[in-house]
Amino acid sequence: MLAVVAAVFLAGTALAAEVKSIAIMTPEEGTDFGWNQQGVDAAKAAAEAAGIEVIVASGLGYGDVRPALREIAADGASLIIAHASGYATSAPEIAEETGIPVAIVDSPQALKAGLVADYTLSGHEGAYLAGRMAAKMSRSKHVGIVVSGEPPSWNSQSAGFAQGVKAENPEVKITYAVIGPAAYSDAAGGRRVTESVIAAGADIIFGQGNGSSFGMLQAVETAKAGDGGKVLFIDVIGDKTSVSKGFLLSSVVWNITPVYAAMIKDLQDETFGTKRYAIGLADESVALLKTDQIPDDVWTAVQTVRDQVISGEIKIEPVFEATAVRALMTDVSAAAQ
Repeated sequence: MLAVVAAVFLAGTALAAEVKSIAIMTPEEGTDFGWNQQGVDAAKAAAEAAGIEVIVASGLGYGDVRPALREIAADGASLIIAHASGYATSAPEIAEETGIPVAIVDSPQALKAGLVADYTLSGHEGAYLAGRMAAKMSRSKHVGIVVSGEPPSWNSQSAGFAQGVKAENPEVKITYAVIGPAAYSDAAGGRRVTESVIAAGADIIFGQGNGSSFGMLQAVETAKAGDGGKVLFIDVIGDKTSVSKGFLLSSVVWNITPVYAAMIKDLQDETFGTKRYAIGLADESVALLKTDQIPDDVWTAVQTVRDQVISGEIKIEPVFEATAVRALMTDVSAAAQ
C-alpha cells in the first residue's frame, strides 16, 4: 500500500462540501527546505484555510507513478497535485481514466477544462534581484549557476539571475553548469559540479536543485574562492538558514499557498483547467531572503530595484527555453552540453 500521511481539518464552508480533499504527490520527502517541502507545506496551508482534508504522498521518486495516482484517486481526492515535472504525462492520463482533476507543472499547453491545470511557476523576478546582489558582492567578479536539470521553472530563474548580474555589472562572468538531465536528488553530483564551478573562479553560487542542493551547499562550505576567502550560496524556493553554517547568502523564496488556494476556488467555481497561475514580487509570493551575510547598503539597493520591478520601471520577461538561457552565460560547462 502507498504510505500516505493525512491531516483532516474541520469543514465549515460551502467550499468544503464541494471539494472534500486535495492530495499532493512529491518525488522526494518534504524535508528539503525547497521544492518538495514548499509544495507539501503549501498544500497543507491551502487545505487548512479551506477546511478540507489533505493527503500527502511523498518520496515517490521520478519513475512511473500511475499506481500511486490510481490509489490516491480511489481514496476520494477531489484534486491531485502532481508536484514534479516528471509526472506531467502520467497525471493527465489518470485524470482521463478516473475523472479526478490534476494539477501538473512544466506543461502549460496541457490545460483541459475541469480536468487538467498547469502551474508552471516562475521566480524570475526574485532571481533577477539575486543576480543584482551577487554582482554587487562578488569579489572575483565571477559567479556561478548550478542546476539539477533544465525544466522551465529553473530556466526562467537562471535567466533572471543572469540578466540581473549583467544589469548590475556587465563585466561579471557567469559560469553555468548542469549536473544532469534530471539530477534533482543527486547530492554527490551537486557537490562535484559546484566544486568545479568554484575552481573556475566563482565565489557566489546560485543553485537550483531539490535534494542535490545539499551537495551544492557542502561544496560551498568546504571549498575556498580563488582569493582564499569564503564562497557563498544563493538557494531557491525555501530557507536553508538553519542548516547552512553561515554560507547561505540568500534564497529566492516561493510561497505556493496562494496558487493551491486558487485551484481549490477554481474547482468550486468550475473554472479549473481554464487559467494559469503565477507568483511574483508584487504579492510577496516571491521574495528574496535577507540573511546576516548581506550588508545593509547592498540590501537597501536591492530593495530599491525590487520596487522598480513591481512598479514596472524594470521589466524582466521569463525565459523558459534552455538554449536561450545558455546564450546569456559567459561559460557553459561540458556537463551542460
